[in-house]
Amino acid sequence: MSLTFRQKEILNAVRTAGRVAVEDLSDAFGVTPQTIRRDLNILCDEGQLTRVHGGAVLQSGVANTAYAARKMLSAEAKEAIGQLCADAIPDDASLFINIGTTTEAVSRALRSRRDLLVITNNLNVANIMAANPHCGVMVTGGMLRRSDGGLVGESTLDTVRQFKADYAIIGVSAIDEDGSLLDFDYREVRVSQAIIANARKVFLVADSSKLTRSAPARIGHMSDIDGFFTDQPLPAPLAQLCEQHGVEVHTLGQK
Repeated sequence: MSLTFRQKEILNAVRTAGRVAVEDLSDAFGVTPQTIRRDLNILCDEGQLTRVHGGAVLQSGVANTAYAARKMLSAEAKEAIGQLCADAIPDDASLFINIGTTTEAVSRALRSRRDLLVITNNLNVANIMAANPHCGVMVTGGMLRRSDGGLVGESTLDTVRQFKADYAIIGVSAIDEDGSLLDFDYREVRVSQAIIANARKVFLVADSSKLTRSAPARIGHMSDIDGFFTDQPLPAPLAQLCEQHGVEVHTLGQK
């Protein structure tokens, strides 16, 4: 089906922000909420979006969004989350950084830091950190995933298990309402699990759109995390779960 100009603009808005609200779109386009709901229903029928309460998010399920599109989603929020997380990491520390566009934002925020050792299975992170002459970079072995520069497989696991890092900076594709941390590629999940197991402190970086997505493979649980860096206040059940397990939640604009 051919999409209208408005529907294409709505789709672009979701790709940029990760989520759109009916009322906001109604105001932006000067049409009724009912018209926007029809547009969203059409985009959902086309497999482009998934309806959520009050709006829509990008379609998710068993296949991840393409890397180029993921980089665009909530881009400003990711950069701010990256800086927020980087501020919590001292100089002279060792850290794992896994695959993800938000973990890449953390690495960009670390470019001016000194005496870090970064162990990563993300070639994009390695290239970002290579610009910092005061930091060491260890790239794991493994099979290259050309779609996003990730390294996965048994060689990746072997390298990760050789280290005990001070910090792990991990990203995920989705966070379930029960606190499960989810992703799409089981090979990547195994690496993330090894990173969590071999770090003294684990920091999760994820924007609020991850709370509305789903993915089939389970990395672990929020109880495995020491600090959660995000852009919006958490829904009450998840906030309570974090408090129950001693997870420090760091939200943009809040001290």
